[in-house]
This record gives sequence, structure tokens and C-alpha cells, in this order.
Amino acid sequence: MPRAYAVWELTLACNLACVHCGSRAGTQREGELSTDEALDLVRQLAEIGITEVTLIGGEAFLRRDWLVIAAEIARRGMACTMTTGGYKLTRGMAGRMRDAGIGRASVSVDGLEATHDRLRGKPGSWQSCWRTFGHLRGAGIAATCNTQINRLTAAELLPLYELLAEAGVSAWQVQLTVPAGNAADNAGLLLQPPDLLEIFPVLAEIARRGRKDGLMLFPGNNVGYYGPYEKLLHGAEQPAWWQGCQAGVSTLGIESDGTVKGCPSLPTAAYAGGNIRERSLADIVRGAPELNLNMRAGTLAGTSHLWGFCAGCEHAATCRGGCTWTAHTFFGRPGNNPYCHHRALVQQARGVRERLELVDRAPGQPFDHGIFRIIEEPL
Repeated sequence: MPRAYAVWELTLACNLACVHCGSRAGTQREGELSTDEALDLVRQLAEIGITEVTLIGGEAFLRRDWLVIAAEIARRGMACTMTTGGYKLTRGMAGRMRDAGIGRASVSVDGLEATHDRLRGKPGSWQSCWRTFGHLRGAGIAATCNTQINRLTAAELLPLYELLAEAGVSAWQVQLTVPAGNAADNAGLLLQPPDLLEIFPVLAEIARRGRKDGLMLFPGNNVGYYGPYEKLLHGAEQPAWWQGCQAGVSTLGIESDGTVKGCPSLPTAAYAGGNIRERSLADIVRGAPELNLNMRAGTLAGTSHLWGFCAGCEHAATCRGGCTWTAHTFFGRPGNNPYCHHRALVQQARGVRERLELVDRAPGQPFDHGIFRIIEEPL
């Protein structure tokens, strides 16, 4: 399958201080790409067949040449989109984004006001998000939203849906918080596997309402799998349900210093395939085993990497262990995903609940993680 989608961290500088930030954003990375290097990377992205580039940070607009890069992406025929924290994105910025060719922007909103400001580490950041939605719509840019689901935000999903619908948001992506970066230092935020039994019916209700209201719910890659709401949440017949991790298959992640990964969220130490300062993007994509973790001899990889519950699951051959990012940030290796609706339902039927317990803390680097163990207990 050709790689079609790239997520590019333009800078690690950020104007927020999120307690669940996987990249530990705040200050720019050492050795971030120059403007000339960034523009050459745009050329290389187009040459390998990327069709959409999403600009992220940190906060992408803190890089002075961000709109120059965005305009070049659009000029090369690729769709240019953006994910932003929405803090102090002005009306003027929104107009310049439109002029540069950014057609869609997703604003990160995590819960209601008190929860969001607590998680984002900045009083007033929630109110700023709603102003940003207005600025984007006023500029003719499609405004969407993304939200992390954790122990603080889970109970606020339905009231947040109401606010997003009133604000004219057209799409809402949700994902489960995992123990990467700052979130690894705040393990109390994390859901426990049985919590999924309460969360998935809420997501199903939101999906039903969204179809009527024109606010489409898009579950992220670690929201699954194979439960009773799969068709509703993913909007497809069974053959098109979750087909396994797409890191390096249809997706690329690029860090602001030129490091290339198969997925932007994956831990850098284990999944960096190379750097564009040392090898061309085409060479990295063709030859780096770290990017081809989900491919073997041109076809999707099998199930030899699975362990624990996932190794014996009836969906193993198709699912291949769910989201690699989720499993690796919990256990230091892929192949056993504790955040699975099907798994939680099977364990419930067995009279068992699973509990995740931190045993080794994260070292404190961007995209790092600790190590957890999973404990089975009677319900």
C-alpha cells in the first residue's frame, strides 16, 4: 500500500504545558530543520507520493516560516492541514493560513473549561480554543476538533459534544491517552481497561447523534477493536474494519530535526528510521526496517510479534495487536494492546478485570515511556 499521509512536527516549541503531551513539547528541538531543508523535504514528500501533510508541533505557528512551508506543500499539489492547541491563534493568522493553502485545522480541546485548562497547563486556553474555531470559520477554513480521553475527560464527552455541535465543528477525532512523554509521569490520568466498557457506549451515542447533526466522530487508531459498535464507529462493513497498525504502511511521521518514523507518535528511540540530513526520504522509506515494522516482503506482517491476550485472540490475524504506539508505551514492545473493547468484554465474561500498574518510570525524553505490567483480578 503506498504511503499517502505524513504528519510533520514543524517545531517542538509550544505555548502550552500539557500534562499529557507525548512529545514533552515546550522549547524547540536542538537542530531543527532550516527553511531550505524544510522546503526540500516538501519536495521529497511529493516525490514519494504523499497526498496530505498535517503540520503539528509543539505549536506549528511558533515557527516563523510555517506559512512558507505550508504554501510550498499546497504548491506541490498536496493537501495541507494543521493541528493546533488553539491558544492565541488570531483572526489575522487564520486569514494567512487560508491564503497559504491550509484547508482544514483541528483544534485540541480536552474536556470542559476547568479540565481543559488543568490538562493544558494554561488558564484561559479553553476559551481561546473557541475563539480559534470562530477565526477559522471566518477565514473559510474547515474547523475540526481532537480530544484525548482519560480519567478527567471521559465524563465530559457528551457535554463537550453539545458545545462542538453549537460551534459548527464538522468532525471530531478522539483517542485514548497513553503513557507517552508527560503522560507517563502522570499515570493517574490513564484509563484502566475495564473503563472501556463504560466509554464505548458513550462514543456510540455520540456517533449516532453526530450523523444527524453533521458532526462526524472519527475514533483514533487506539480506539477499538471489534466490539459491538465497530461498524457504527468506523462506518464500514466488516471487511473494512480495523486492519492493523498502519505505521509505515500508509503513514509517516517527521520530527522537527528531520527524523523520520512510521507514525508521528511512536517512541523515537525504537522507531526512528533515519534522518533526511543523512539519507533521502525515499531511501529511508524503502530501506529502514524501523519503518517497515508492519510489512514483510511487500505484504502486511503476520502475528509472530503478538503475545499475552492478543496472541490468542480470534481477531489476531487481522488486528495484529492493535495500535503499536499504545502497546509499546505500556510494555516497551508491540503486540499486546490493553486498550481493546473486545478484550474488555471477553475478560468481563470470564469474571476478570485487568489493571495496569507502573513498574519503571520514563527517563524524561520526548516520546519516551515507562514500563507497566498488567495484573488480572476478579471482577
